[in-house]
Amino acid sequence: MPTTGVYRGATAEERQAERRARLLDAGLELVGTSGWQAATVRAVCARARLTTRYFYESFESRDALLLALFDAITEEAAARVLAAVAAASDEAQAKSRAAVGAFVDLLVEDPRKARVAFSEAQGHELLVRRRRDGLRLFARLMAEQARAFYGAGADADLVDVTAIMLAGGMAELFVAWLDGEVSATRDELVEDCAALLAATGEAASAIARRRAAAGEG
Repeated sequence: MPTTGVYRGATAEERQAERRARLLDAGLELVGTSGWQAATVRAVCARARLTTRYFYESFESRDALLLALFDAITEEAAARVLAAVAAASDEAQAKSRAAVGAFVDLLVEDPRKARVAFSEAQGHELLVRRRRDGLRLFARLMAEQARAFYGAGADADLVDVTAIMLAGGMAELFVAWLDGEVSATRDELVEDCAALLAATGEAASAIARRRAAAGEG
């Protein structure tokens, strides 16, 4: 049968997508429970019940699988955070609470994803760089939300500085919380982060207003 044909109701593209998803699921299980060193091509294929031929159909290397896995988690987190923010009431602390809650819940619901995104991302060179890219992504999302919330009065440079500071700081906080170094409950962590995010946003807005007033003077 030609590879482009339909087999058991699925096209070749659909079958390939299903195999890729199985490989990613296998990678998540191995990395998320035993660490990235356990996710060899052979181990991933064995868990996904696929041959290495199908591994290389989707990924050129083990590192490519690891990066795709990290990216999938980042994309899921970003989508959940943005959806939560959009659904929250138009108040700084409510939107902050929704954003932090959505992210924390992703980590709590599936600890494997937390391990991939934080713990394992610190021990693999390519994942370290990808984690930095992920932080920049969330900083950009924060900056975009701040500009949408505070409007034209938001100082562009100050928004970017604040967003990078918050994204990096919160990432380290989540690592400490997951490692048990911070004893707060889930709700306490979310409430504290929401309050601090809202307060920081208001402080940055006040700084921007003072700068604008000084410039006009």
